[in-house]
Amino acid sequence: MVKTSRRTFLQTGALGTAYLLTMPHWRSESQSTQTGEKSRVVLIRDENLLDNEGNINKSVLEKMVDEGVKNLFQTKTPEEAWEKVVRPEDIVGIKSNVAGPPRTPVELEDILKSRVVSSGVPLDKVSVDDRGVLRNPIFKNSTALINVRPMRTHHWSGVGSLVKNYIMFSEKPPSWHADSCANLAGLWDLPIVKGKTRLNILVMITPLFHGKGPHHYNKEYTWNYQGLVIGVDPVACDATGLRIFKAKRLQYFGNEQPFAVSPHHIQVAQDKYHLGNADENRIELVKLGWEDGVLI
Repeated sequence: MVKTSRRTFLQTGALGTAYLLTMPHWRSESQSTQTGEKSRVVLIRDENLLDNEGNINKSVLEKMVDEGVKNLFQTKTPEEAWEKVVRPEDIVGIKSNVAGPPRTPVELEDILKSRVVSSGVPLDKVSVDDRGVLRNPIFKNSTALINVRPMRTHHWSGVGSLVKNYIMFSEKPPSWHADSCANLAGLWDLPIVKGKTRLNILVMITPLFHGKGPHHYNKEYTWNYQGLVIGVDPVACDATGLRIFKAKRLQYFGNEQPFAVSPHHIQVAQDKYHLGNADENRIELVKLGWEDGVLI
């Protein structure tokens, strides 16, 4: 039996505590629901994000991403915040969405990849993908995921959400369509993604807030919201986006119009799967930037 002196024990314990205090604060997506904590969500908007032709100003988008991530993790600088998202030894998959319109902006994909590489992850250990994730070696061997997609109304699930964005990790995506895709949160238990998601960004730049049937895009039902919803908890981000949609639909139609398909998979993600917080009173919403037309 090896004996340890009291001094050695205290010194070792102090060093261990110091090490833990310096480690980045990674947490699982479901930690807030398990502990009863509120989920922090940042809604950031900028009226200069789009020009008169609807093109994205990439420098404005970069500032929004950095400011949003910094406020999410409550750090002094964006660089410190990104150290809480990825570490140099990570293999990072950025799960995008190209189905659109609207799709995840290419400018945003480029910004996220740049920030990951700037945080010390080698370029050949980072990949952006959507429909090819199951064949992509980076995603197959990933240790960290960043989930980014636009919110839009959806024929199968009511709305296309961050929770839904992982459906391409399933070998049989149509198998998740039952009951308006109610059980989409079960995707997050698949081994290829479980516990890996470090950051979620719901794109609310020109959201599609109404439509019926497959491929129902109509520009009349989009608007220049020019925002991003950023969080660790995908359910809280989706619930915030859904609140914005409901407010916009009330503003546009003059009454509470039900969605063509119920987007109840977001509430189910909280109540059944404990993936995150959907209830408004469980979400700490931080609003930054352009206030006009924020809706919530």
